[in-house]
Amino acid sequence: MGNICRSPTAEGVFQQLVNQHALGEVIKIDSAGTHAYHVGNPPDRRAQAAALKRGVDLSIQRARRVSSDDFIQFDFILAMDQDNLMDLQEIAPSDSRCELSLFLDHAPHLDYREVPDPYYGGVSGFERVLDMIQTASEGLLEHIKNDRLRTV
Repeated sequence: MGNICRSPTAEGVFQQLVNQHALGEVIKIDSAGTHAYHVGNPPDRRAQAAALKRGVDLSIQRARRVSSDDFIQFDFILAMDQDNLMDLQEIAPSDSRCELSLFLDHAPHLDYREVPDPYYGGVSGFERVLDMIQTASEGLLEHIKNDRLRTV
């Protein structure tokens, strides 16, 4: 939503996973929010601290709002919850060919559809979000490798 908790965490975790698979030159990753609440700000300090404990540095990221160009530039735009997915569907240009879905669609075995917003909770919420994001990132990478990178 504001691009300071869940989305930058997903960007950092997924980037680390992509780099571990030597696909950093092939897969471009970015995060953005559907609202402009925190544009230009770094990720929430609690999100940064939780991610850093797992070796993921979020400190260079800055919040930005999703733009119409994102729907052309990226193959996937993933939302953390249903409200953000609906917002994205409303602003998607009619000529967009990117795949819009929930991030946790790539982790169906978790039995959750949405990544909860940890902003108003305690530190444990950020840890839970990291666990969910790690699992969904692994599923997303497999999806990309199986469906998109066969010819690369």
